[in-house]
Amino acid sequence: MASGNVEENTPSAGLWRMVGPVTELSKKQCRLLYSSLGYASDVCLFYIKGEFFAMDARCAHSGGPLCQGDIEEADGVLQVFCPWHDYDFNLRTGKSQTGLQQEVYEVKVEGGNVYVEHASPLSLQPFPSASKN
Repeated sequence: MASGNVEENTPSAGLWRMVGPVTELSKKQCRLLYSSLGYASDVCLFYIKGEFFAMDARCAHSGGPLCQGDIEEADGVLQVFCPWHDYDFNLRTGKSQTGLQQEVYEVKVEGGNVYVEHASPLSLQPFPSASKN
């Protein structure tokens, strides 16, 4: 589902981007959301234990694909581990025990659809003009 059809202003810099229906997006633990700004702005949408989380798709360490990482819970904290170098990132805060920080994005469910607050339109399919940076 392409995003950008339903947008609403928020107090922060981003807009609420509709990315698809809950019924579809809740079927997988992680989905890559493509940004119209290109590769460096893509987002991972996680669905864990009935809740959605969103963060930058590329690891802050060296750009590893976080959507391919393992997700674990330790002491009530959900974390994704980068598949390249095993760096951990808290799904709620984006903080890593290594001191690195991933950008996280607010997610809301409204009217049966999932919205992510982001500076650019997001889509489950690549944008025609998007290119790797």
